[in-house]
Amino acid sequence: MRALIQRVRHAEVRVEGDVIGAIDHGLLALIGVEKNDDEARLDKLLHKLLNYRIFSDDEGKMNKSLSDVDGGLLLVSQFTLVADTGKGLRPSFSSAAAPADGERLFTELVTRARAAWPKVETGKFGADMQVSLTNDGPVTFLLET
Repeated sequence: MRALIQRVRHAEVRVEGDVIGAIDHGLLALIGVEKNDDEARLDKLLHKLLNYRIFSDDEGKMNKSLSDVDGGLLLVSQFTLVADTGKGLRPSFSSAAAPADGERLFTELVTRARAAWPKVETGKFGADMQVSLTNDGPVTFLLET
């Protein structure tokens, strides 16, 4: 699994003009599911999302996690994140999980995240989503499990 995480001051997801998920201070995580992903990788990714220290402490160093700053977590499925862009001028999605498997694992990630953290919002799997954000820093990392 891959997650492109961005520290944000605000982020929201719209589907057909309606806001379906929004957070203020926290993390926007774009989630890509690959063919060989499983629950063990999902758990490892969730642990990183909740505990990765990318928020500033009192000295301005990245020493605090999402839970330390009581931030929101916005999870958005994005299969294009696992594209192979190494050859040619068109991405290949051969490493992406089949839609049914991707949806199952993404839904399970959301379920487990909500059980572990009270401030979880989400997009809609497979929908045409418009995601807007105010990146804080900017701070962006690619997490892989």
